[in-house]
Amino acid sequence: MTEYISKSALKRRFKDEESMAHELALLTDKDLKSLPASQEVKDEILRCRNIKGGARNRQVKHLAKVMREDSIENILDYLTDRKGSHAKANKLHREAERLRDVIINEAIEHQQYALQAGQAWEPDWPGEELEAVVRRYPLDAGDIRKTVFQYVRTRFHNHYREVFRILKAAVEKEEMLKKLV
Repeated sequence: MTEYISKSALKRRFKDEESMAHELALLTDKDLKSLPASQEVKDEILRCRNIKGGARNRQVKHLAKVMREDSIENILDYLTDRKGSHAKANKLHREAERLRDVIINEAIEHQQYALQAGQAWEPDWPGEELEAVVRRYPLDAGDIRKTVFQYVRTRFHNHYREVFRILKAAVEKEEMLKKLV
């Protein structure tokens, strides 16, 4: 899936990563030893500990940047399992929101194109982004397509929420399947 990521969405993503870096900076030595991260990340965590004030905030931002270069998934799982962090749940929530917006925007574009061409917009509209999501996540293409179609036709907010619920369930199911493997 190729899409435009807005500046606001990037800022939200970076803020989430910074809050995760703040959590990492508070880890004890024992927790730090069992952290599944590279030595470079662990060194940056140690540097954050002895600094106070604005310098600490800059160091945490640097830690977040170093974490981005590594795989964040293992760190998220660790924080969720060991510390009860909500960072992983927040990430999954934002992913479901992003997918919803991408699919609905694509459907609205197809509807507008059909209206301009003087054609009826059908529920089986060709959606590349929708097909990519269906291939990526375990969900029923008919349900999501029907719900998106109903929302775009009526702009009824319950359909909008239902699209989110379907996608969030699929994202969470995918995450659970990863843990089982």
